[in-house]
This record gives sequence, C-alpha cells and structure tokens, in this order.
Amino acid sequence: MKLAVAGASGFVGSALVRRLQAGGHVVLRFVRRPAAQPEEIAWHPASGEVEQRELLEGIDGVVNLAGSNLAAGRWTEARKEEIVRSRVGSTRALVAVMAHLNHKPRVFVSASAVGYYGHRGEEELTEASRAGGGFLPDLCHAWEEEARIAESVGIRTAILRLGLVLGPGGGVLAKLRPVFRAGFGGRLGDGRQWMSWIALDDLLDALLLGLTDARLSGPINAVAPGAVRNAEFTRALARAVGHHTFAPVPAFVLRAMFQELADEMLLASTRVRPQRLLEAGFSFAYPELEGAMRAALAEE
Repeated sequence: MKLAVAGASGFVGSALVRRLQAGGHVVLRFVRRPAAQPEEIAWHPASGEVEQRELLEGIDGVVNLAGSNLAAGRWTEARKEEIVRSRVGSTRALVAVMAHLNHKPRVFVSASAVGYYGHRGEEELTEASRAGGGFLPDLCHAWEEEARIAESVGIRTAILRLGLVLGPGGGVLAKLRPVFRAGFGGRLGDGRQWMSWIALDDLLDALLLGLTDARLSGPINAVAPGAVRNAEFTRALARAVGHHTFAPVPAFVLRAMFQELADEMLLASTRVRPQRLLEAGFSFAYPELEGAMRAALAEE
C-alpha cells in the first residue's frame, strides 16, 4: 500500500512507520517544517495548508496520530487550547485535504483515547458505551467527530481509542521506569482505579487491521483484554525493574501538583474492553500485563 502518516515522529508513529516500511509499504510522512526528503509532506495544521498535495493523490490510506502530549504538564487554559488544536485542528486539516483530492484514499485511521469514557468506576466499557464528562471526554468526542467527517466523502474511517501504550523507548514506561528503578514508584491514590493499556506491538497490529479490514469502521477500543487496577500496574512495573513499590502518592498530593489532569488521567477509573477487536478475531500477542511489561522493558 501507499500510505501517509501524521504524527510519524512520535512514539507510536515512528514505530508504525518502521513496521509499514518493513512490510514493503510506501510511507509518506507529514512534517511541520519544510520537506527535506522525497517521502515528506510539509503541512501547517493551524492554517490547513498542505504542500506537495499532489503526492497524496491515489494513496491507499491515511493514519492520523498527531497530537501533543496530554500528560506534559498542568492543564492551564493555554495548554488546553494547544491540546485541542493539536488534535481536533490537525484532524480537521487532514480531512479537508483528503476531501479535496481527485482520487481519495480508501481508508482513514485516526487515533482517539479511552479518555472518551471518563471516570466510570467499576463499569466495563465497550465501544457502545456513552461518553463521559470533563475536558478529556469532550476533547475525544470533538476529535472523533472531526475524523468522522471523512465518512461523508466516502472514506472508510476507523477511530482507535488508545489506552496506555507499553513499549520500549517511549510512552508511559519511559517516564515511570527511572522513578521505579530508583525505588520511588508507588500506587496513585487508593490504587483501585482501573487502567486500560495495550502493548505497542499489539497496537501496531490493530492499526494495520484498521487499514486493511473493510469491516472495521467507527470507534474501536485499542486496549488489551486484561485491564488492571493501578495498584496491580505499579506492582508489575516494580517487579519488572527489580524493586519493591514505594509508599503510595495520596490523591490530594496529585491534585495539588496536577489539578484537573490528576482527576481525569491519574485517578480516573476506566475499565475498557476491546469488544470489536475480539469480534474481528484479533489475536493479542500480549493479553496480560506482566508479559507486556517485561517485553517492553527487556528491549530497552
């Protein structure tokens, strides 16, 4: 296939580009600077301008992984605006470009997040579950609505709601590993909140399935079937790095440090089931947390 990837320099995007190229696919990469290589396409999401638009004519699919890091710091009003622009605005720009091509791609695979569901306690969530309330669910809802506009111009659109991605060299483990190796890692709050996660290799397979399986459109939960509580997650990470867990971090400390982000990301309980992937016969290489954690850390 000939594919274009936005967010190709990120943790997931760079791994996806390598996987696609290893499979013999031609990959064009959107970049937010002047294009320096033949496979690069310069774009300016804020204005919607895309240079070398002709390179996109006749491509088979577009993958959208663009977006600034949600957990990079407190959600100030300025930071929230940047997060929305980097996801909703970028998606709007991509869909507009695809809609105006003479030969449109067959498929658009766009990222979202399990944050769509918000804090839901013990409830098991599938793709049919309603959206939650708060900044993160509202963001995901708007993000997905922009992506689904591609359907109106005849492009099959698959929206992958990502959980925490566990893989070598980046993502949540890159931030947590040094803390746990130093012996300071502990559960967050009471540790009972559910965490939905997916191994990087499984996520790449899910993205490829979204590109190739014509049955898949709409929301797809990109998570492993084995959601775990935060306390279990921290114990598994501690075991993987060879240390015991440290004292828990109280919820009031997290709220003082991170404010709204603490309640919506660190303390929120989101127990998600990958119903549509399982129905499609998807086989997880890492269905259990322990194996995924050890495999990710062993490669670093």
